[in-house]
Amino acid sequence: MIPNHRLSLDDRTESCRDTTTDIEFRPDKQEEACGVFGIFAPEEDVAKLTYFGLYALQHRGQESAGIATFEGTKVHLHKEMGLVSQVFNESILNQLPGNLAVGHTRYSTTGSSRVVNAQPAVVETDLGTLALAHNGNLVNTPQLREELLQSNCNLVTSTDSELIAFAIAEEINSGKKWLEGAISAFQRCQGAFSLVVGTPEGVMGARDPNGIRPLVIGTLDGNPQRYVFASETCGLDIIGADYLRDVEPGELVWITEQGLASFHWAQQPQRKLCIFEMIYFARPDSVMHAESLYSYRLRLGRQLAQESPADADVIIGVPDSGIPAAIGFSQASGIPYAEGLIKNRYVGRTFIQPTQTMRESGIRMKLNPLKDVLVGKRIVIVDDSIVRGTTSRKLVKALRDAGAVEVHMRVSSPPVTHPCFYGIDTDTQDQLIAATKSVEEIAKQIEVDSLAYLSKEGMLKATQEDPNSFCSACFTGDYPIPVPELVKRSKLILEHSAV
Repeated sequence: MIPNHRLSLDDRTESCRDTTTDIEFRPDKQEEACGVFGIFAPEEDVAKLTYFGLYALQHRGQESAGIATFEGTKVHLHKEMGLVSQVFNESILNQLPGNLAVGHTRYSTTGSSRVVNAQPAVVETDLGTLALAHNGNLVNTPQLREELLQSNCNLVTSTDSELIAFAIAEEINSGKKWLEGAISAFQRCQGAFSLVVGTPEGVMGARDPNGIRPLVIGTLDGNPQRYVFASETCGLDIIGADYLRDVEPGELVWITEQGLASFHWAQQPQRKLCIFEMIYFARPDSVMHAESLYSYRLRLGRQLAQESPADADVIIGVPDSGIPAAIGFSQASGIPYAEGLIKNRYVGRTFIQPTQTMRESGIRMKLNPLKDVLVGKRIVIVDDSIVRGTTSRKLVKALRDAGAVEVHMRVSSPPVTHPCFYGIDTDTQDQLIAATKSVEEIAKQIEVDSLAYLSKEGMLKATQEDPNSFCSACFTGDYPIPVPELVKRSKLILEHSAV
């Protein structure tokens, strides 16, 4: 009998764990994403290296984790609900031998999570087994699912990631080789997808034609025969891999014993990296455009101070993601920066519901004010975004209760007015506070003395890159990949690994 925490390739049992949370207790953030990791490294402990890569990418998904290793044609798989450190231990990793591996950390968008939906998604083909890890969201999920069902594919999950895996398998089973089959499958997919795909022959890394979600390539120990894929460069740093380059939009990179080969499968790729990757999602020590995201977030804060100054005694940031912008605001304004909130970094995604008393205190579970820093002070608090406003209101109340005499909020991104369909867990548009209220109305609702957001122009200017190379649809409603009206109306995007 397979132990409860292990999955055989034929296991079709769903294991559910209820994670339904009251909307008032959810973080006032857009929630993404998934972390994907892949490695081709003969004679290395690929399972352990993948474990540490996923550990570095834990911020991208805290709901489930999985690793698949390839030992020739034999695949070893372990995936389960929980954090990377909860899902794996030395004994489990020792049972995952091989020369290449694919790993995944997941955040789901729905009220319940099932281990069967954890990744990597593993599917049998005529050329052997494939294991797929996905970050993003397809927008043609209903259509693709119907096509695969008509072909008698045995779908067992509710994820679009599995659909991509089965689409590859269907192309392979029609007589195509790995590369040809994968490219044909990708051309059937519409939406955002950064993928790592393990096969008995090698590992693929691929991005959609807009490159909405990130994916980088590294080399291990400078060895051109040992390559690593990761969602962010922090996944390379932790195992001592050197950054080589990004996987380009519309590119498939194929790593085998013969080395690295590149194939540009999309005819007219147009880079549209999600701007929220730079503002909030990716770790501040990850590198994009040849600099750390910490540096970009400092510039956001400086730009915000220029656009929306405030008369105050101290600047504080909302840990952790608001801190770089708060420091930048302090640098540009000359107002001292101080730590006014302490974050409990050991409070992760919990399946235990708080008591009603804890719900009423709300924000204190993760953030606690420093009274001696705040008492009698006029405070500017800097955050990276406001989605619903519920947590922001509780945070402002906590600051006033700690003695702040004025609370001014500055936000280092524009108002979020539209839902995302490309791999971010957003509410429907009527639940986005900036979609239904003016800035003045939001300020009144969250009970601040003043509120200002960074302009879209300032946000893009701070990138120091071509402003047309980013997706900012959540601020504008201008979606670079057309979203079917049915999907827009009902958010008919199935529960999915990458979100």
